[in-house]
Amino acid sequence: MKLSVIILNYNVRYFLELCLKSVEKSLVGLYAEIIVVDNQSADASCDMVKESFPNVILIENPSNAGFSKGNNLGVKIAQGEYLCILNPDTIVAEDTFKILLDFADKQDKLGIVGCRLMDGTGKFLPESKRNVPKPAVALKKLLGNPDSYYANQIGEYEIGEAPIFVGAFMLLKKAVYDAVGGFDEDYFMYGEDIDLSYKVLKAGYTNYYNGSTTIVHYKGESTLKDANYAKRFYGAMQIFYKKHFRSNIIFNGIVWLGIRGAYMMRSEPEVVSNKHQSYVFYTQETSHILETLVDKPITLRSKVEAVDPFTEVIFDANSLSYKAIFQYITVLKGSEGISFKILPNGSNFIIGSNCSKNRGEIQVLTKI
Repeated sequence: MKLSVIILNYNVRYFLELCLKSVEKSLVGLYAEIIVVDNQSADASCDMVKESFPNVILIENPSNAGFSKGNNLGVKIAQGEYLCILNPDTIVAEDTFKILLDFADKQDKLGIVGCRLMDGTGKFLPESKRNVPKPAVALKKLLGNPDSYYANQIGEYEIGEAPIFVGAFMLLKKAVYDAVGGFDEDYFMYGEDIDLSYKVLKAGYTNYYNGSTTIVHYKGESTLKDANYAKRFYGAMQIFYKKHFRSNIIFNGIVWLGIRGAYMMRSEPEVVSNKHQSYVFYTQETSHILETLVDKPITLRSKVEAVDPFTEVIFDANSLSYKAIFQYITVLKGSEGISFKILPNGSNFIIGSNCSKNRGEIQVLTKI
């Protein structure tokens, strides 16, 4: 088997469905499997997987074991030569895995492969490629200078060596994952992706960023930015420094103070108001039942055209590829008040997210 896609889910039933729909399309022609590990979701995620995705391997954890333990459990039964660690709040393009596997097969001493990530508004996510967060680098970021934290030496559409990747998408050989011990289970959530990337580097492998393919990461959906977020994140960074940079006690103390200060100065989740005046529905159909199910005027389009401010753009994944949808978002982004949602192929809801600190928006369309 070529690839095992591991998706750890926790209470994001609708985002998981969208993710699985896109992954299934991306795996066409590949000898691959999908493994969903559910950390005791209370939102019918498991029932949805059983009913709608009978070929997906589902592991139902009796408790929320955290990110590292959950993923390690999925990897334990994986049969693929390669693994993809994938967040449930992501969408992949139809050719994502083919592009990255073709690239990976040509590399020597391959470590982790990452790709270009954008959020639900089309904004590039700089954490797609990061440098090793050594104490000096991390302190600069905590003080408001993140330039050296992100791997800006590589363009967002370029290909090159990059040390650290985000756990939303990581592609690597199972043999490499096993050789470095997988995700460190001392981390419950956050920091484990940095730790794994760094362990792979220290073991003599090379990590690569490949910006020739893009996926969407609805940043924040699988881990809502609540009051505990900063505490967990900066606590994880403390674990990382203790494991890998414990030689200088004084400097570690400075890092600890910086981490605590960042936690105290964390911002509250922003409130996103809904000022949509109209809808634009991109589809290849000449008419659609969606026209009767929304509460504001809706225009059907088949080609990309400029949209008015405060328009909600909805994409029909029944007639558009996910890759085309990503391209449309890239072209249309930036207009005042514009937002994007997707009608997944074969589903009865529209879904999207315009803010990394709040839950996304889901509208169930019961008549579809």
